[in-house]
Order: sequence, then C-alpha cells, then structure tokens
Amino acid sequence: MNVAEAVGRVLASLGVDTAFGVVGSGNFHVTNALVEHGVRFVAARHEGGAATMADAYARTGGRVGVLSVHQGPGLTNAMTGITEAAKSRTPLIVLAAEVTEPRSNFFVDQAALATAVGAVPLRITSAGTAVAETLQAFHLARDGRRTVLLNLPLEVQGRPVPTPPAPASLASVPEPSEPEAREVARLAELLGAARRPVFVAGRGARAARLELEELAERIGALLATSAVAKGLFRGSPWDLDVSGGFASPLTAELVRGADVIVGWGCALNMWTMRQGTLIGPEAKVAQVDLDADALGAHRPIDLGVVGDVALTARSVTTLLAGGGDDLRQASAARDGAGREASAVPGDGPGAPDAPGGSGPGAPGGIGYRSRVLAERIARENRWRDVPYADEGGEGRIDPRTLTIELDDLLPAERVVSVDSGNFMGYPSMFLDVPDERGFCFTQAFQSIGLGLATAIGAALAQPARLAVAALGDGGALMGVAELETVVRLGLPMVIVVYDDEGYGAEVHHFGPDGHSLDTVTFPPVDIAAIARGFGCEAVTVRGREDLAAVAGWLDGPRHRPLLVHAKVSGARGSWWLEEAFRGH
Repeated sequence: MNVAEAVGRVLASLGVDTAFGVVGSGNFHVTNALVEHGVRFVAARHEGGAATMADAYARTGGRVGVLSVHQGPGLTNAMTGITEAAKSRTPLIVLAAEVTEPRSNFFVDQAALATAVGAVPLRITSAGTAVAETLQAFHLARDGRRTVLLNLPLEVQGRPVPTPPAPASLASVPEPSEPEAREVARLAELLGAARRPVFVAGRGARAARLELEELAERIGALLATSAVAKGLFRGSPWDLDVSGGFASPLTAELVRGADVIVGWGCALNMWTMRQGTLIGPEAKVAQVDLDADALGAHRPIDLGVVGDVALTARSVTTLLAGGGDDLRQASAARDGAGREASAVPGDGPGAPDAPGGSGPGAPGGIGYRSRVLAERIARENRWRDVPYADEGGEGRIDPRTLTIELDDLLPAERVVSVDSGNFMGYPSMFLDVPDERGFCFTQAFQSIGLGLATAIGAALAQPARLAVAALGDGGALMGVAELETVVRLGLPMVIVVYDDEGYGAEVHHFGPDGHSLDTVTFPPVDIAAIARGFGCEAVTVRGREDLAAVAGWLDGPRHRPLLVHAKVSGARGSWWLEEAFRGH
C-alpha cells in the first residue's frame, strides 16, 4: 500500500462517506483509494463548485467534508469555496496534490494560499508519517471545526507505507468543553435578574436546541438565531426566526427591547445585530463560545463564557433550578420593587401597551413571555404576514409574491440553499424550513455563484428532502456548469432564479446617486432555455398563473430537475440591502 492509498483508506475508516472534486493526474490515485474503500465520489464540473458542495454537505449532514483536487490550478480554482468554508469554520479536508519543484508550471505555494484564506495547511511529509498526518488533519477538521488543506506531494504519494491501523482505533471523540463554574454562576445571575431576555443562537448552537429551550422556558427568554442557524427553534411559540438584517419588524422590535441578550455559539456580528442597533442602550450582552478568541470579537460584551453551548446551558439551568429562587429574590431586592413593578410590559390588568411579557408572578407568563406576546408572534412574526404593496406587472412578478406562492406549493420537508445578491432575503425569509438542517447559507465570504453548488451538497446530505436552490441571475450564470451535475446525479431539485437582469445590489447601491449602471446591467437571457439544454425541465414565470407549471412538476415523477426562471420586478432594493450597505 502506498501513501495515496493509505490516505484514502484512513479517511474511509474514519467515517468519511462522500468526497467531491475534479480528478486530475495528481489526485487520481487518492480519489480512487477513497472509492475503493466505500466512499462515494461526486465529480463536479469545476473545482469551485466541488469545494462548495463539500462545504454544504458537511454543514447540512453534520459530518466532515472532503474535497479532492489536482495540484496548482485545481487548488486555485477551488479557492473561493475553500475561503467560504474556512470563514464558516466548516469541518472540511482538502486533499490537494502538490508539486514542490518551483520550476514546475504547476507550482504555487499551496500552504501560503491556505493560510491566506484562513484554512490550516498540513502536508504528508513521508511514508512513515502518512497515517499519523492524515489522522491529524481529520481530528483538526472535526474537533477543531477547521478547514484543513492536506497537501500530498507527488514524489511522496507513491512510496510504500506500513498497513494503517485497524478502524476501531482511529475515531475517538473528545469530551465537550466544560465551562468554568464561576462563569456559569455569573451567567446564571445575569439571566436570573433578566426581565426581557433574548437568546440568539448561531452555528455553534445547532446541537443544543433542547438545552437552550429548557433554559429559556425557566427564565422566559425569546428565541432567535443568526441566519446560518435558521430553523433551529422551528415549532416553538417563542421562535423569532432570524435576528439581524433579515429580521421581521416584530423580531427587530423584540430583540431591541431585550434587557439581556445572550449569543450562543453566535458571533453577534454586524449582520446579526444590525451594526449594533438591535442592542438597546441599557442591554447587557453575554456570549458563549468554544473559542475564547470569538468572545467580544465583533462588539463589547458584558460577560463571556468559554465552553460547549449545550453543557453551558444545562449547567445554568441546573444552577437556577437549585438556587434560582435565591437568585431571583436577590435581583428583586436590588431592583427595589421587583419585576412586577418594573416597566416590563405584560398582559395583566393595567399593564402598559408594549411588546414584552410579564414577570413570573403576574398573570400572563414569565420573563419576556406572555399570552399576548405569543399571539403577536404567531400573527406578525413571519415576513409573509407583513403587509406589502405588490409591485408586479408588465411581465414581471414581485419577488415577495413569487416566494410566498412557492412556499405554499413546495413540500414542507425541504432544504433551501441561497446564493448571494440583492434577491437573497426573499428565499431566506419567505421560505419556511423544517429545522436547522433545512437551510444552507454559504455567505461568510459574500461571494455570488455558490448557490447551485451549495444546493447539490445539501441535496446529497439530505436525500429525503426536496432540495431548493435560490439564485440570482448573476450567480446562476456564474455557476451554470453545475446544472450538468444536477442532471447527471438525477437530483429532483427546484432551482429558482430571481432574474432582474443585473447585479441588483450594485444597481440599488449606486443607481440613486446617478452613476452609470452599464457595467452592472445586462440584456435579457433565456435562462430557461439554457436549463433545458442541460436536461432540466424549465418554466418562465412572469405572474402567479405561470406557477401552475411548478405544481404540475411537483405532482409528477420529478425525473428531471426543474428550473423556475422568474422575471422579478426590480424597482427597488430588497429591505435588507439598506442595512447591509451600512457596513460598507
């Protein structure tokens, strides 16, 4: 067994079940070794697409992703997708062949490339260390939540190695990180004194729903997420959905009204907190994260806790359950009059007219929760429940109307993947998802063109769900080669293209100032015809009545993917765009 074969065997033994890539001479043998040991290999049409597929597969499948690429240009082609994964802390291993001779036309400093984009560069240095170095890459990716470039020098790949160890000895899982007791006590005290607590959960909290809901119930907290964790609290009457630029008016109102905000595995960055405007002037901010460097990285915080989200939430709940009464009484004594006499709004007799809940002794609920507020959340919180003036007409459909109609048509069991652009708020917020695995948002690098590949990776990770790709016309044409991959794999996918015939974000950012938009607007393109050329079914949608074809496809055998070419109105930028450009 040589080095390339050993690397493939070790990764298969570690539980890797799927790899993505484009095969060239340099990664031919390691890819074949993966396949020989039971790993499914998904061939993409471009390394950039393959990288994003692997990223999305890891995110929605909860496992380590693997990408296999040729030396030099194979890696450089994949760099945008690798950058997105690295910025998102996706557990991903990039197997890249490598030339070490500087005079080779394939030579590039691959380790420096990885470092430049935030990935971790490693290398197979010898036949005798190949197994240990592969194990190191895997554990760093899985346990450290890092994107790892594992370089495979061509001159090393063919060298004979000892037989790798038995699979049972390879994949030990580390214990979750316990928070310090004093930090737990401080967080418990902060939450015990809170009148209007709000939890904002991010990617680091996706496995901690039960623990967070139990703690939130005890203190009366409302539940929100960052965009990447959308769907985490789906089904809870206290689910505010996404906090930040995508937030509905009610969600923004309630988050802004919080007196304590806790970010659980969440960066609390400019997007999630709307440049900080969702943090009230008197609000206390706490943050819980495995990474100490993440605490306070984007804004000042009053308390940081290093530890696993689920363990931390469980520990705080236990502390409040054991000494919660004492904590509450102490807080009430400090306040003077206690919660019920505070300005916290409620639904009891004489309660002021405001968005919040009532105190634990009042007739409506606890903390921020009340019967009245639950009714408001049920009635007002979804974007589709916010009234709007339909701007469709003259052969174009309002993107809000389009997405609401699709939300009603598409089955509830879905996984939605969204590209970047002016349009992206509509599918992100008007399409419901069943849980946190039902939404894949590759936006850490804000690159357009990743959406279709994202949807392929998500579809393969969630085969029981209908995959929905939401793209702008710019991103769709940028990643169009992977339509062939969708068709070849036989994925019953719905691909929605929001076509405003331009790069809408730039149009609406620069247009109002009178700048020429010739560089960011384009003549009409028949994207439906292009899709048919790849083997898709396709329909052009200019009004509600055209969506009957989508219903027909859903009722049929779904043998071929469906592309919905939506000619959307583009008179104004989407609501989140103004918020987004405040950070530029």
